[in-house]
Amino acid sequence: MKIKYYITILLLLFAAALFGQEVKFQASASKTTVGTGEQFQITYSINGNVEGFAPPAMADFQLLSGPNVSTYMEFDNTGNRAYNTTYSFILMAVREGSFSIGAATVAVNGKKYTSAPIKMAVVKGKVVPQNNNRPKAEGENTVDLSKQLFLRAVVDKSDVYQGQQITLTYRVYTRVDILQNQLNKMPDLTGFWAEEVRSNQPAQFKIDTYKGQRYNVADLRRVVLFPEHSGNITIEPFSMQFIARVQSAPRDFMDQFFGNNVQEVNYMAKSLPVVIHVKPLPATGKPPGFAGAVGNFSIQASVDKTHLKANEPINYKVRISGAGNLKLLKDLNPIFPADFEKYDPKLTDSINITNKGLTGYRDYTYVVIPRRKGDFTIQPLNFSYFNPATKKYVTLQIKAFNVKVEKGLADENVASLAADDAEIDKPLDKDIHFIKTGDAGLKKRGEAFFGSTDFYLLLLLGPVMCAGAFAYRNIMRKYNSDIVKVKSRGAGKLAAKHLAAAKKELQANNTKAFYEELFKGFYGYLSHKLNLSYADLDRETVAATLKARGISEGLITQLLETIDLCEMARYAPVTHISPTEVFEKAKNIINAIENEI
Repeated sequence: MKIKYYITILLLLFAAALFGQEVKFQASASKTTVGTGEQFQITYSINGNVEGFAPPAMADFQLLSGPNVSTYMEFDNTGNRAYNTTYSFILMAVREGSFSIGAATVAVNGKKYTSAPIKMAVVKGKVVPQNNNRPKAEGENTVDLSKQLFLRAVVDKSDVYQGQQITLTYRVYTRVDILQNQLNKMPDLTGFWAEEVRSNQPAQFKIDTYKGQRYNVADLRRVVLFPEHSGNITIEPFSMQFIARVQSAPRDFMDQFFGNNVQEVNYMAKSLPVVIHVKPLPATGKPPGFAGAVGNFSIQASVDKTHLKANEPINYKVRISGAGNLKLLKDLNPIFPADFEKYDPKLTDSINITNKGLTGYRDYTYVVIPRRKGDFTIQPLNFSYFNPATKKYVTLQIKAFNVKVEKGLADENVASLAADDAEIDKPLDKDIHFIKTGDAGLKKRGEAFFGSTDFYLLLLLGPVMCAGAFAYRNIMRKYNSDIVKVKSRGAGKLAAKHLAAAKKELQANNTKAFYEELFKGFYGYLSHKLNLSYADLDRETVAATLKARGISEGLITQLLETIDLCEMARYAPVTHISPTEVFEKAKNIINAIENEI
């Protein structure tokens, strides 16, 4: 009994050591002594699954960006998850003195944790306005534009089945002149498999009526969505920054007489979230072998030959065509005779992504090789899908194929099992080898590998390699422990990927897609390099963060001008500079930032 007791205590202690890790909530600052007008970053890190975060009081500083949230999750050898979450803010000192940034609060597993305050010393630097708010830019929005300029996310259907395609369109409605526009936030579309409908034409405005009012309306973006699970899925808002020209009250008689009562206003528009109600596929009537196909499909099959010799290949092709989740179809698993050697299928897609969804076909081409002669049958193949229009499952069947295989050449045949009355080909030098001449490679007794020096060296190599692997794992864990640095290191690769895609579109003379890839490349690169979310990638935050990292003013200006050019080129033609020059400029800017940071 005592032995069992001691074993139980040891197991409990071991479990406590594995799972009883202490939650650590730490606060840090990039620098604790700054000058007025100087930017710095504060970071809060927590090694647990965060349920709620309350930021500290920062009334003595100007908030430029934040909170920027990064979450890192890893699994250990036992399958347990470990979370590491960081919250970062970019601040600017506005007046001299000694200040304290208060404590932040976080909730983990129902328990609250509080960070230590951060002491800051602010010395004399640049002269900044003595307030904690962002200074208003010239032409700051003082007019309510919510009824004259707004965005809408429009879906063709909001009550669907899982896997049923939906068309989502982002539209801008305006009754004012738009001078400039800039994308602020792209929705994540979490819970959907998404495919964007690409168009080589810029957005075209047309007159449309909405709630009894006439607007100039343009479709900015269209995406085909397929819900990945049942339940209510929310499409997050889509936001853009506009500079609009609007009418204002005349200041005097001269303004009224000459018509100078207009002003340019900065305005951010955001669409409302859209909730999609996704129903699970019905369990009643679900055929066996159903693999998740949703839509309206047809199927056909063919073989390139039905009379051949052993060891000659047959191409068995199945084509599924129609409209629906074609790109999500799984393997078909046709049944071939046991004497047929089967290879993995080659997939060929011809799918069009239009305003009505995905249409086209997918070909599955199987190469099979009969290994002996005889008469064989490729069994019929069943394919099932769910039709949302009729709310019923449909099962399609293709016919069987009879194949006659003749005896092949002697030097091509491969021995295989056959019935008693079937002939088995036995190629020469395959069943009985020729007599071997020369050195047979025999060894005398006592010269075996076991017990030799090489044996013990090899035996020692295992623990040495295990220790090396353990040390390497610890080094890589430490190297990748800071998620911010990991994302920053990967920013260059992400930019190179988008630049390569942009170059490909440029060579194909697809200008709109070229500028889209450059725009995505800049946004992805800056998000990873500066640890900023896509929602915070506005001009002021990007410029302030790059300046805080020591990037020169000239390079920052080039970057912002190039981003604005790419954004403008997505909706209107650009003639004063060629796409090739823009590509080289973008590549040089990213290389320069990599060298300076």
